[in-house]
Amino acid sequence: MRIPRRKGAVGMPSRRAQVAAVFALAALLGVSVLYDSAHIAASLRRHGAGPRAYAKLSDDDSGGGGAVSSAAREEASSAAAVEAVSARAPPVKAAESAPVEGTDRPDDPPPHQQQEAEKAEAEAAAAAVTAVAAKPGATAGSSSQDAPLIEEVVQGGGGVGHGGGAALGERHEGTCDLYKGRWVYDESRAPIYKESGCGFLTEQVTCMRNGRRDDDYQKWRWQPDGCDLPKFDAKLLLEKLRNKRLMFVGDSLNRNQWESMVCLVQAEAPWDKKSLVKNGSLNVFHLQEYNATVEFYWAPFLVESNSDDPDIHSISDRMIKPTSIAKHAANWQGVDYLIFNTYIWWMNTPQMKTVHGGSFSRKHVKYDEIERVVAYRKVLKTWSRWVEAHIDPKRTTVLFMSVSPVHMQSEGWGSPNAVKCFSETQPAINYTKKLEVGTDWDLFATAQRVTRSMKKVPVHFINITALSEIRKDAHTSVHTLRQGKLLTAEQKTNPRKFADCIHWCLPGVPDTWNEFVYGHIVSSTPQQQMPEDQPHR
Repeated sequence: MRIPRRKGAVGMPSRRAQVAAVFALAALLGVSVLYDSAHIAASLRRHGAGPRAYAKLSDDDSGGGGAVSSAAREEASSAAAVEAVSARAPPVKAAESAPVEGTDRPDDPPPHQQQEAEKAEAEAAAAAVTAVAAKPGATAGSSSQDAPLIEEVVQGGGGVGHGGGAALGERHEGTCDLYKGRWVYDESRAPIYKESGCGFLTEQVTCMRNGRRDDDYQKWRWQPDGCDLPKFDAKLLLEKLRNKRLMFVGDSLNRNQWESMVCLVQAEAPWDKKSLVKNGSLNVFHLQEYNATVEFYWAPFLVESNSDDPDIHSISDRMIKPTSIAKHAANWQGVDYLIFNTYIWWMNTPQMKTVHGGSFSRKHVKYDEIERVVAYRKVLKTWSRWVEAHIDPKRTTVLFMSVSPVHMQSEGWGSPNAVKCFSETQPAINYTKKLEVGTDWDLFATAQRVTRSMKKVPVHFINITALSEIRKDAHTSVHTLRQGKLLTAEQKTNPRKFADCIHWCLPGVPDTWNEFVYGHIVSSTPQQQMPEDQPHR
């Protein structure tokens, strides 16, 4: 028997009221979720998170270097890469988010500003609810207008593409990967020194003195994600170098970096207490008060080659002796900090001529031609065997610079009508695709694997490649020398032939490379090395 409900009595709500309550609760939950989503999206925008990453692979820039191996591509696909998160060019005169005491993160806003921000986020959530109702399937923050303004970001890390190598950049517990980050335009902190203030720079790299009109390329500093580079302190470095020798060994890019290091420290010594002596392949900068030297030794292939003359080495038909290193290595004995590189001289041809005996000066030299990466591996194996046989890790710290990229192929950064790096004044921060500047990632991977395999003498692999690929604006271009003479006005009008998109203006990118070197030297001693190089997971 059905008992009629008494009107006005207190009891169970009607079925219609129950249904209405369920829908009301669902609506409230929906608005709450959307509000949280909008709040999270806003937080991510403030911190520049969420960009798309990709691996950077390319053939060599010499026009015949061969394709990157499938093995290298597979490794690079798991490596970190460049994240192009927005197209934000720097102001001509104003610094961006000028950092306070070593950080570019601003202080928390005052309470009233926080309340305004929260109110704005609530309004955004409400707008998102309306958008969802109007456009089924859309999500909060999916509009292109919500895309955050960002800077160019490089994902560092292990693997072929952008492997981190040495401990200074590894993400161990309590540390961060210094090679993963972005270039920040910051007039307040860059450059570290002035071109006019370093009398030891050669004409090859003094771009402003040689006629370049813009100097924005000097005002970008590297900002790692989640931490800061150690602030360069020349006095602290020189104390570490007291009664010691620091030597760069390799090709003209290591000479470029050596000039940078000289300029970074030279201001700490009176003019009559410092000297620069060039003697054949060896250049020695001496600071008397510290009894310290900063040296460069010319050995473009590390092993013996027909390009070993430091003054006359423009030889197109290059040959090497892949197992002969003792002649050069005799000059490295007893050095406290050794910084090696070899790359650009390998890029002329896809194959390398190797000689196993005799003299390069003979009319008919017998040689074998082998693939570039195979020859490169042979040379680095010879080098690594010498290091582990002759270097005492309790006394000497060894570093190896990864490859320095060139910018010959402007289509690789989305400017097919440009002429190499000529007239470039900004880093590649507006380019949202992967950069294809001609870097030989096979050689990069070979150097990384060889250095990583060295256990008796730890070698710190300084990964400058990916972060330097972005800096198409910082080469000497036409503001440099050609065969020992400054380019003429007529030569400067022909950048396709004369622009140098290999070497770097100073002050400039090599100063950042030396900040990595500085971090290794001041934060460790040979007796207590930093954590070993481990691949990123």
